[in-house]
Amino acid sequence: MLNRVGVSGHKKIFLHVNGDQCALGTVLFQVQVTKRWLRQVIVALALICRSSYLGIIEFMRDLLGWPISIGTIHNVLHAVAEQAGVINGTQDLSCIRTGLHDELFHAGKPVLAGVCAQSTYCYLLAAEQHRDADTWGIHLLDAAQQGLNPDYTIADAGQGLRAGQKAAWGDTPCHGDVFHIIHQCEGLANTLSRIAKGARSRRENLEAKPSRADQPDPNEAFVTELALARQAETRARELGRGIRTLVQWLSHDVLALAGPDRATRRELFDFITDELERLEPEDARRIRPVRVALRNQRDDLLAFAGVLDKKLSGIARSLEISQSLVREACLLHRLPNTSTAYWQGWNRLRANIGDKFRAVFKAVNQAMARTPRSSSLVENLNSRLRNYFTLRRHLGTSCLDLLRFFLNHRRYMRSQLAERVGKSPRELMTGESHPHWLSLLGLGPLQSQHA
Repeated sequence: MLNRVGVSGHKKIFLHVNGDQCALGTVLFQVQVTKRWLRQVIVALALICRSSYLGIIEFMRDLLGWPISIGTIHNVLHAVAEQAGVINGTQDLSCIRTGLHDELFHAGKPVLAGVCAQSTYCYLLAAEQHRDADTWGIHLLDAAQQGLNPDYTIADAGQGLRAGQKAAWGDTPCHGDVFHIIHQCEGLANTLSRIAKGARSRRENLEAKPSRADQPDPNEAFVTELALARQAETRARELGRGIRTLVQWLSHDVLALAGPDRATRRELFDFITDELERLEPEDARRIRPVRVALRNQRDDLLAFAGVLDKKLSGIARSLEISQSLVREACLLHRLPNTSTAYWQGWNRLRANIGDKFRAVFKAVNQAMARTPRSSSLVENLNSRLRNYFTLRRHLGTSCLDLLRFFLNHRRYMRSQLAERVGKSPRELMTGESHPHWLSLLGLGPLQSQHA
């Protein structure tokens, strides 16, 4: 039961719980209901709970008994959005070493996004009418004024994105995103597999016609039709299997993080594209776009391998062991650590390296973890933003500024990486702590901080 009692010009809320475990009327906690606290609730509902304006109105009316208008909610959020934009614009971005760029879409309009690969800090989130080189270049120049000067970026093959980076940042490399190309190749393999299944079904249907197939002397047209169906099935099956094998080779060997050196990967990559060109006459409409995309993007897609090669060479020099042993430690990561082959290789490598084994294995682990191959973090950002985007048909600058601020300053409650738990992207990027994001917006301190 919720009671409100006037105290010293403001209100206190007493929450009473009636039940078997608590005495009737037991006060669990109390909250001072001030204008500042109500603003905190409005902003928290909009950002933490992803509530719509009508949802906030309903919450205030039903749970707090306080009528509020859409205009009031808009004014509160607009005020904090201005503060968020100021904080976003003054943040030093010189700590970012690898940038991930991509284009999100909402209501058919592009939203340009940029994320730090190590800290997940979002340094670019802008809704635009176009995604050409000029639009990208302007935003990247603005980011450069805040100190953004990465060693390299990762992006898909978008021409406007890459041309804009070239114009704004000159010779800063833009590596290829392996996620998109692998997705495209797997789409081709899946399509051809479905075509092969369809060809098999057509052949089975023909053979299942007893009125024609069981006749002692089937007519010549039926025999010809059945023979052609069997030939089509064989060709479709062989083509589907061939493409599937090449795609798996590309995904699990050539573009995998744990793999051979860049020169070897390039040779394997060229072999795969040559095989696709050989198979292209079988279904040129579907195979040619994938083959052309692979051939045009080869050096960009394999750029991560060059970065990893340098790191592994550095490990070999610093620990004074052969590069071949360091490469073996890298290749060992291709096997699941629950397999017998993994532990056999682990024991063999430990015997060859000796006392330096743990240092080598740890260094290789860190080198691989810090060598991104794709802009998948932007896709993750897209999934986090989608729940907010669906509430609004139009995205304004203030809305995106507030969302970017919130995602950059909200601390992770859980993560697959233990070092991220309990820290915000800004803290991960700078290595420095900061107050709660509501306090940064001028709505602090939180009442829990006084407890």
